[in-house]
Amino acid sequence: MDELDEMIGMPLIMLESMRSGEGAPIGSKEAQPGKEQILSAIEEAKEGMGSALIAQRARLAVQAEYEALGWNLESYQNSYMLRTGGKMLAMAVVMMLSSILVGLLSAWVSAKLGLDLRGQVFQKVVAFSHGEMERFSTASLITRSTNDIQQIQMVSVMLLRMVAYAPIIGIGGVFKVAHTKTGMGWIIGVAVGSIILLVGILMSVTMPKFKKMQSLVDRLNLVSREILTGAPVIRAFSREEFEEKRFAGANRDLMKTQLFTSRMMSMMMPAMMLIMNCITVMIVWFGSKGVDLGALQVGDMMAFITYTMQIVMAFLMITMVSVMLPRAGVAANRIDEVIRTQESIIDPPAPASPPAQGFQGKVSFEDVSFSYPGAKEHAISHISFTAEPGKTTAIIGSTGCGKSTLLNLIPRFYDVTEGRIAIDGIDIRDMAQKELRALIGYVPQKGVLFSGTIATNLQFAGNVTEEAMKEAAQIAQAESFILEKEDRYESPIAQGGANVSGGQKQRLSIARAVAKAPRIFLFDDSFSALDYKTDVALRKALAAKTRNASVIIVAQRISTILHADQILVLEDGKAVGQGTHQELMATCETYQEIARSQLSEEELQGGAAR
Repeated sequence: MDELDEMIGMPLIMLESMRSGEGAPIGSKEAQPGKEQILSAIEEAKEGMGSALIAQRARLAVQAEYEALGWNLESYQNSYMLRTGGKMLAMAVVMMLSSILVGLLSAWVSAKLGLDLRGQVFQKVVAFSHGEMERFSTASLITRSTNDIQQIQMVSVMLLRMVAYAPIIGIGGVFKVAHTKTGMGWIIGVAVGSIILLVGILMSVTMPKFKKMQSLVDRLNLVSREILTGAPVIRAFSREEFEEKRFAGANRDLMKTQLFTSRMMSMMMPAMMLIMNCITVMIVWFGSKGVDLGALQVGDMMAFITYTMQIVMAFLMITMVSVMLPRAGVAANRIDEVIRTQESIIDPPAPASPPAQGFQGKVSFEDVSFSYPGAKEHAISHISFTAEPGKTTAIIGSTGCGKSTLLNLIPRFYDVTEGRIAIDGIDIRDMAQKELRALIGYVPQKGVLFSGTIATNLQFAGNVTEEAMKEAAQIAQAESFILEKEDRYESPIAQGGANVSGGQKQRLSIARAVAKAPRIFLFDDSFSALDYKTDVALRKALAAKTRNASVIIVAQRISTILHADQILVLEDGKAVGQGTHQELMATCETYQEIARSQLSEEELQGGAAR
């Protein structure tokens, strides 16, 4: 390098001596040998130099000429630094504002995405029939509506922030590296390829585990809900230790899967740092050879390292999102599965028009058979009967004979497999679901109340006046305990009706259906939690209210249906008897067995006499 400095310095000294007058003017004939000598020295000096070194030496020569001409280079440099620094400061402010704006936009977009997804899932689940609910399970649907959507929200925030930031850094780094002309661009390709390979390996290993993790979250949610819901029963049977072990098992399975995925993902950052450091060593190794040959400046090598790290950091930021992508991908598939599920119970394209005189509520079963999805045998087979307005139709039979299943077909919780159910001669499958269910007052086997007040529960059907609400409470024999409460109808009801007894919950459920004033009443063993006195008083008051409506009662106790206009006896899903109590006592052996098991000899004779 010392020889190189001497070769470069020689032409400068000769030029300086000519300028000071020690030699002949450059343009004169006497100066020609000196000019040729200078040019020859410059060409000799350039032969062993790289382009970057030539440019640097040229800048030094030009700087010396400017100083010789009397230019104040220090002032010029200070002015340049102020201008450039001002531009950098302005760019930093713009970047800060852009980062804040991107953060706000990404937060808003992800929150809106979560809002829309939760809305779509909820609307879809509300439209599900019993079949779809059984397919997904309540625990899984809760997890999908909460945890899964939260995973998608978190990833969407990160994606939007990185998508707006990382590519700009990466593309800018590639652009600057392309202009350095160092001949080491292949190193960037090695770096990017290594990162993509690493991410691909991690994704292939962890993706199945992330899928399993979500199902384990469903399992933990299910076990937790069962334990919390059945806490009184668990304590009564002293099964706390068993349930603790069951919960610990589900919790441990989830922990093991989470540990595996966390350990695999924790390897990503050290591996990324290893790649970055290896790339730095490669740049220094190959760059130092270029510096030694004079083909590369140390400053250019450092700039190349900086730009390469900028490119790698851009990819690193994107791969940081990839840590959450597998789980978010599984969550998105689970949400999509719910949203894309086709409901088995749908409205017809052109719903049938109601009768000119309006619906009267006549329900007809015409050779109806039904089997649950996936079942090989019918749950009920070839059932035919008619429930007339102003009359009570009762359904009785042993446990599991299909009584509740038959009742659930009327509001289309399931669709019949064969035959048809008609209301006033119109097939219920030809009616809009909202119109069909507006005709029905349904009281389920297990009373369900919603958090709020007694009034909000009794007026749940909508458009129920206060007078109608109070009348329904009187009919359902609920007024007595309501008036005993301090706030009466404004008394609070806890979630699931936890702060009222089973009988009170049952009566409130009946009052809710009565307040709706429907054309068809469906009672699914709704009187089982009532004492005999309340049962008799309720049925007497209910008979006056339902004088113009069809009443269908599923019952276990014969005393509840003793005076029904017709009784349908089921056994193994088939109708084995139909008629009044007296007729069935004379003709139906199954009914006789049920009656003998529940009624005394005196009651049997009294019923036969009536």
